[in-house]
Amino acid sequence: MLAKRIIPCLDVKDGRTVKGINFVDLRDAGDPVELAWQYSRQGADELVFLDITATHEKRKTTIEMVKSVARQINIPFTIGGGISELKDAEALLNAGADKISINSAAVRRPELINELANAFGVQFVVLAVDTKHLSSGDFVHLNGGRITTELQTQQWIKEAVERGAGEILLTSMDKDGTKAGFDTILLKEINDMISVPVIASGGAGSAQDFIDVFQKSDVDAALAASVFHYGEILIPELKQLLKNNQIEIRL
Repeated sequence: MLAKRIIPCLDVKDGRTVKGINFVDLRDAGDPVELAWQYSRQGADELVFLDITATHEKRKTTIEMVKSVARQINIPFTIGGGISELKDAEALLNAGADKISINSAAVRRPELINELANAFGVQFVVLAVDTKHLSSGDFVHLNGGRITTELQTQQWIKEAVERGAGEILLTSMDKDGTKAGFDTILLKEINDMISVPVIASGGAGSAQDFIDVFQKSDVDAALAASVFHYGEILIPELKQLLKNNQIEIRL
């Protein structure tokens, strides 16, 4: 059995780490490079950086951050935000990122998934999905959750995996920042449906939430932000607790 992974997520805006609730009301959470170094020392298995307001003009800033992070840590990290073509991904991977995450650009042009998988390999391509439950089902949202699409979440994830997405980062917008626990029901449904790893995101508020998401949905990894950024949950203690609950984890 593969060990489950604990992944701190750093949402980056204008070179700083920020965190909000339900994708709004952002507040500063520190320097992303400094946080990355701290998390690698604490025993995080991977890191995810999402440039939540990425534009073409800010790409150079992001590349410099990637280079700085790559120099500081020895664990894999994923970078997302503003990647819309092969050259964007190539620049970030060349700067030191291990994987790239795509979201809105893939929805607008699904062929991007095929192109990235063919160019770099499926293991480098993470599809981030921001999903919200509406009266008629679960639907994909774009641009940091600001745009509702008519794309049904389960159908989109299935198509993306067929196109070459090697991992799914699934964020429940309903749970994001609420600290009310992960959406284990939706996560289990998605995890049972596909053959690639699923990263749970949105809702972590306690160590018990991590136990629940692994035991109830059997996802491959659990991602969180504010509970790590503000020291509410310490990774070494969390990992020991998971191990005590018979969850396979790297200490």
